[in-house]
Parts: sequence; structure tokens; C-alpha cells
Amino acid sequence: MKPLYILIAALLPLMVRADEPPVLVPLVAAETSFDAQMYVARPVVIFADSPSDPNFHRQMDLLARDPVALGLRDVIVVTDTDPAAASEWRQKLRPRGFGLVILDKDLKPVIRKPLPWDVREIVAAIDKLPSRRQEMLERNPAGR
Repeated sequence: MKPLYILIAALLPLMVRADEPPVLVPLVAAETSFDAQMYVARPVVIFADSPSDPNFHRQMDLLARDPVALGLRDVIVVTDTDPAAASEWRQKLRPRGFGLVILDKDLKPVIRKPLPWDVREIVAAIDKLPSRRQEMLERNPAGR
């Protein structure tokens, strides 16, 4: 199943037209370096013990509903559905079963959830982070 996700992730940018809404392309944990994301992105990491986990599918569906809101907050989505691979993400965050972990740009976990979360809830949590508030002030200084 993992090769299918890789193939889809590789082909999606080629299939998107300019008049279509943006598509969320998750990164596979085994192919993404943990430390390379420091101060670059806010990872939202989705863990599951299997790619067929219903919570995993529900979470991916929820995230796909509003990729623009996630993109505005520098969010990348990292998926890890293979506990046997013992990815760097899994070793550092140590999940049990399904898990949603939101990290700040300094790669410190700020929220852990055992059930899927809607984009609205994720965005609200990110917008409360001090680093995000600082970014909003820097982008719109008149909003003080």
C-alpha cells in the first residue's frame, strides 16, 4: 500500500490544474527527515498501525477539506502507518496506535490527540501558538 501513496504523491502535482483548489500532499515519515523541518514548517503528524485504520482515513479526509488553511500556517502533513519501519518521527514522538501530533516550528509537540481532528480545530490550535501569533503580527503590523 505504501508504494501506492508514493505514486499518488508524485503524480498529484502534475494532475492539478490552475483553476482547481489546492491538493494536500502528505509526506511519508520514512522518506522525510525530522530535523530538516526545524523552523521551516509546522508538522502535523498522523500515526496509525496500518494504512487501513479507519481513523487514519477519516483524518486524511478531514485534512483534505481545507488545504489552503493549512498552507497559510506553513503546515506539512507527515504520515506514518508502519510501526515496524520505526521511522525517525515514530522514535521521537512515540505514538501508540492512531495519533495526531501537532508540532510547532521548533519541532516540539504542542498537541497530541487519539482521535481525528477537523482542520478548523487544528487551525485554531495553531493560531494560539506564540510563534504563529508573532508571524501574524509580522505579516500585518497594523493589526496590533
